[in-house]
Amino acid sequence: MYDPTVARLTYRGLLGRRRALILGALPVLLIVISVAVRGFTGADDQVAADVLGGFALATMVPIIGVIAGTGAIGPEIDDGSVVYLLAKPVKRPTIIFTKLIVAVAVTMAFSAVPTFLAGMILNGNGQQIAVAYTVAALVASIAYAALFLLLGTITRHAVVFGLVYALVWEALFGTLVSGAKTLSVQQWSLAVGHKVSGDLVTSDVSLATGTVLLVVVTVAATWFAGQKLRTLTLAGEE
Repeated sequence: MYDPTVARLTYRGLLGRRRALILGALPVLLIVISVAVRGFTGADDQVAADVLGGFALATMVPIIGVIAGTGAIGPEIDDGSVVYLLAKPVKRPTIIFTKLIVAVAVTMAFSAVPTFLAGMILNGNGQQIAVAYTVAALVASIAYAALFLLLGTITRHAVVFGLVYALVWEALFGTLVSGAKTLSVQQWSLAVGHKVSGDLVTSDVSLATGTVLLVVVTVAATWFAGQKLRTLTLAGEE
């Protein structure tokens, strides 16, 4: 189910100079903010939770997920080079699964690692806040990568729609509107983080609900992406 050649090509596409700079911008900003906040406020648990929840998990993780998820396959579909990939003797589910693994790995590296470092800077992992938000970022990375990989297979405007979802639904409605919170990857991942840290990491969904929804969305998005890729292949062959 994993093809090293497809993985290598996908990593190369995602980590090219321009895309790598874009991926690295938000993590660097998070670290700079964390250093500044620590300098002004000292080690404060609530402040640490606010920064990690308000910026890292609500903004940085989904945006990096957009870049990695859509970038894993969207550009190949847009420029038509996906035809050459599909012409190789590699099963279509293997292509999607491999690209998902790469997108997840990149999203985790550029979001979970900076989240942990920021948490350590902010309060030295007091009350397990750094670990809790890192765990939340890790599980959110999987769901975001799958969702945005799917988006990259169904529209040429995947980045635009992905950013709208990340900035409007997740960062705004998913934080402020009670009904929308239940349908937010951010809230599902926070439910997992709450299990680690407790009261300072809160979610509007239970751990069981959040875990089930994370799994269902990830599996469903990956399956639909595979079906879409199958359709594209058949159209090209016809």
